[in-house]
Order: sequence, then C-alpha cells, then structure tokens
Amino acid sequence: MGEFFSFLGENINEFLTYTGFANVAVGNLVMIFFGCVFIYLAVAKEFEPMLLIPIGFGILIGNIPFKDAGLQLGIYEENSVLNILYQGVVQGWYPPLIFLGIGAMTDFSALISNPKLMLVGAAAQFGIFGAYAIALAMGFDPSQAGAVAIIGGADGPTAIFLSSKLAPNLMGAIAISAYSYMALVPVIQPPIMRLLTNKKERLIRMRPPRAVSQTEKIIFPIVGLLLTCFLVPSGLPLLGMLFFGNLLKESGVTRRLAETARGPLIDVITILLGVTVGASTQASQFLTANSIKIFVLGAVSFVIATAAGVLFVKFFNLFLRKDNKINPLIGNAGVSAVPDSARISQVLGLEYDPSNYLLMHAMGPNVAGVIGSAVAAGILLGFLG
Repeated sequence: MGEFFSFLGENINEFLTYTGFANVAVGNLVMIFFGCVFIYLAVAKEFEPMLLIPIGFGILIGNIPFKDAGLQLGIYEENSVLNILYQGVVQGWYPPLIFLGIGAMTDFSALISNPKLMLVGAAAQFGIFGAYAIALAMGFDPSQAGAVAIIGGADGPTAIFLSSKLAPNLMGAIAISAYSYMALVPVIQPPIMRLLTNKKERLIRMRPPRAVSQTEKIIFPIVGLLLTCFLVPSGLPLLGMLFFGNLLKESGVTRRLAETARGPLIDVITILLGVTVGASTQASQFLTANSIKIFVLGAVSFVIATAAGVLFVKFFNLFLRKDNKINPLIGNAGVSAVPDSARISQVLGLEYDPSNYLLMHAMGPNVAGVIGSAVAAGILLGFLG
C-alpha cells in the first residue's frame, strides 16, 4: 500500500510540474492582461471587434504557460497545430486572401468619379516613408525599418505580408501594433484633423460625385492591376487579389464567387489570422525593447500619415477653383483603415455642419489608401527584399 501511495504522489508531483501555475512567468501575466484589454475594447467600446476579439483571445492562447516536454503545443513548436495554422502568416498566405475579400466588398465609384482623390490617398502614404527614415535613425536595419514603417498605412494584412518577407522576427509586434492603431482610429485622428484645419475649411462643401457607369467599374480593376503591377511588380500578391476580388463584384456574372470572397472566405481567414497573430505574442518572444520601439514608431507613422493627408488637401486646394475645392477633413481617410477613417471624416463634417455629408467623398481617398499602402509595400519589398 505504501508503494502505491508513493507512486501516486510521484505522479501527482509530475502532473503539477506540467500545469500553467508551475510554469507561469510575469511576462505571461502581462500579456494575458493586454489580451483581456483587447477583448474589453472590442466588446465595450466596439473598437474593431472583428479583429480585436480574435487577436485578444489569441494572446490568451499564446501565453498559457506549459512545460516544454516535446508535446508540440506552442505556436513556435514545429508541427504543432498552432504552428501549422501560423504558416499562413509566416508564408504570407492570409493577407492576399484578405485582399481578395476586401476587393469583393469595395466600391471604387467615389474614386472613379473623382480621380484626383487618388492623390490624397497617395499623400497619406508619406507616413510610411517618414516612419522608415525615423526607424533607420532609431537603429533598425533597413529591412526591419521597412517592415515597421508599413504600420503607417493602417493596413494590417499589408503589414503582416511585408513583415513576413522582411522581418519575420518582428512580425508579431508589427501586426499587433498595426491592428491596435487601426482600432484606435476614432481616438487618434480627430484631434489631428481639428488641429490642422480651421472652421472655414471644415465647412467646405464638395460637388456631388458623378454617376459611374457599370462599364467604368468593370474596366477599373483591369486597368488598376496593369498600371500598379507594371509599376511595382512586387506588390502583385496583394494588388492582384484586390483587383481580382473587385472584378468578381463588378462583373455582374460572378455573384456567387464575390459573395464567397467577401463573406465566408474573408471571415475564416480573419479568424485564423487574428488568432495566430495573437498567439504569436508569447511573452518570451514579444516583450522586448524592439516591441516598445515598434509601438512608438507605429503611433508616429500613423500621426504622420493622418497629418500628411490633411495638409496635402490644404495645399492642393491652392490650385483648385473655389467651387471645386476639397474639404480637408477627408484627408485623414487616405490611410487605408476602411471604412473607419472615412466615417471619422463624416462625423467631424457633421459636427461643424449637420447637413454636410462627407462619407461618399471620403471613401475615395480611403479606397485609394488601400491601393497606396499595397503599392508602398511593393516598393519597400522591391528594394529591400
């Protein structure tokens, strides 16, 4: 009987060494706290819940401590289930599929009807290249600086795609930073927009956008693909899928494919991407000095991008007729956080003039920002890859 109890005691002690309580570190608790914060912001504040809930719960999954005994549990252990799912991030499979869905749900009419709004979307990408210069000054090598700088485009899939190619070791911090600032668009952008505009500029009324024909909508993704990818071939995985998805939507004869791309497909990929990106933030890998630098740079690049879009519109207005000026409140929409940044333009416009609806106008630079961030990623990948 004594031997039985001794054997039982040894097994219980062995079991206890495998529990999370026995293996927990302070870093795990810190990351679990941040995972709960993400979930709180998604549920209570409705900040990008489709992104923050999968990422927040993924952070919890990734920071459950366990004894490394060859059980293949963690996301960084080869052939574990999480590691296999994470390959879609590491190998860059998920972002192009996300872009396929984005293309299938995006209406480019506002941009087609007023092509000069493309310039506003392009101007906002200055945040990417401004952050690139700052990252170099902070000691990141060129590839790392390029991967970090793309946060300024406010496009999570693009940030993941580029960092998977240029700086895989920083991908978790870059992805979390990108999605965090995308969720905080309603907090970050309005103060910058108010600071850089005056009352007269905020009251500018823009011409109603012209009607866009179905033929134009069908031609746009074809011409858009050829122009952007001949210019930046390295952006093909993202831009090709974006314009392909849009053609599925606008052709009128592939409705089932378009509905699949913008519905079940993008939902499944969003879940897998969010959970695995969140799980990649294991404390031992994530809590580093570089992660702090990346979060700071992400904020700086986002501020630069927003300010650049607004200031560009103010400058551009100097060359436009009085009856054709652009309201600078839509300059913030040049970042590709679709459609949240366009909604901010609308909210601020109505705040100063309850009858001045800017949403349709803001969608022009907003969708241009999606294209612009992918082009910028292609440029960086082209000369850094």
